[in-house]
Amino acid sequence: MAQIRLHDTRSGRLRPLEPPDGEIGVYACGPTVYGRIHVGNARPYVVFSLYKRFLEHEGLPTRLVVNITDVNDKIYDAARPAGVPSARLAEEMTAHYVADTDALGLGRPDHEPKASETIGPIIDLIARLVDEGAAYEAGGDVYFAVRADREYGSLSHRSIDDMDQGEGVEGADRKRDPLDFALWKAHKPGEDTAWDSPWGRGRPGWHIECSAMAEELLGLEFEIHGGGSDLVFPHHENEAAQTRMAHGRELARIWMHNGMLVLAGEKMAKSVGNITPLHAAIAEWGRDALILFFVAGHYRGPLTWSEDALRQAQANAAALREIGRKLTDGPSPADLAPLRDRFFEALADDFGTPAALAAMWEWVREVNRRGEPAGREHLAEMLGVLGLENLLEREAPAPPEVVELAERRRRAREERDFAASDRLREEIRAHGWEVRDTPGGFELARTSPR
Repeated sequence: MAQIRLHDTRSGRLRPLEPPDGEIGVYACGPTVYGRIHVGNARPYVVFSLYKRFLEHEGLPTRLVVNITDVNDKIYDAARPAGVPSARLAEEMTAHYVADTDALGLGRPDHEPKASETIGPIIDLIARLVDEGAAYEAGGDVYFAVRADREYGSLSHRSIDDMDQGEGVEGADRKRDPLDFALWKAHKPGEDTAWDSPWGRGRPGWHIECSAMAEELLGLEFEIHGGGSDLVFPHHENEAAQTRMAHGRELARIWMHNGMLVLAGEKMAKSVGNITPLHAAIAEWGRDALILFFVAGHYRGPLTWSEDALRQAQANAAALREIGRKLTDGPSPADLAPLRDRFFEALADDFGTPAALAAMWEWVREVNRRGEPAGREHLAEMLGVLGLENLLEREAPAPPEVVELAERRRRAREERDFAASDRLREEIRAHGWEVRDTPGGFELARTSPR
């Protein structure tokens, strides 16, 4: 097994994975549920779901935790004009999130903690920070004292004097330092959820929620903390600082960040208004094409969302289904093993999916060049790690009505009625099938969903 290495945002270099005894812990920041997720939100879900598959393929049991932020200013702001309780909106959007990501067919994370169900551990962690002198209460709010942490800025590589927490003027008159950020927010008019705490009724800030959920399920110094690169500052910087000051230890050993999905040069985001909802993308392009689109780029880089890229991903999915129809069951030829090994070596080297795909396609080209069916073992193994094992499933036969259309088309071609032949081909496509002419007549194959 090749040594597994990952780029660590904090050190800025590749670091070897050092599996502990037992499970590898992976925490990835999930959505704030104030609306349905878009394909940009889906990128980390795909990246970390597939990385878990890879680690477990390598014999490393992995526990994946992806949280759900269901207590947040954005949820209050979205619920208020809609005239619904914030908890109900969060519950509805959580159900949509689960359904939309289920449609990716990658399974669920091992744990999906909610902030609203972790209030006790959150309050305990804040109290510990207050006791350690790293936080202070002011008018029912509690703030983290940023300058108490001498290592603050080590994750995002920013100067402490050039930072802005993005909290605007909220609490500015109560903060000892403008850089301090809220751990607990006193209840305000118009906010319909609150919890009791030693500092009065209120609710937690965003950053402390993730620290508490990660610690609760994975402990301290777990192997990998992940999320989008837009979370490096302030969210992940603050998570790391909170845990460090509360316990004198690091939250995670490696910080792994995926790049953003971009459209016309801008990050895809609800605030920008250039989003494509995940459920709509799956309906239009199909989950296989979406996954192939995501893995076509390296996880750390930006990925451009475009129709051309999605069409290419659809064509690639169709090509893999086609080779799957030709392959026999059983072991692959031994001399193809080096290409299979290159695939997994690329994934071990900072989860290099583009290089892995290149090795896989070389395997496919070699099989096609030989002109005789090979065993599907290697390809099934590679596609399984990418969550695309379904591309090799044996298809059910076409339904009788589609076969009848194909028979009618065959007769039309024999009679040289090509207009009827073309019309019947389109009818067959409308049923989700493709008809192909063969020396013996025709064959039918499912088409990729558009």
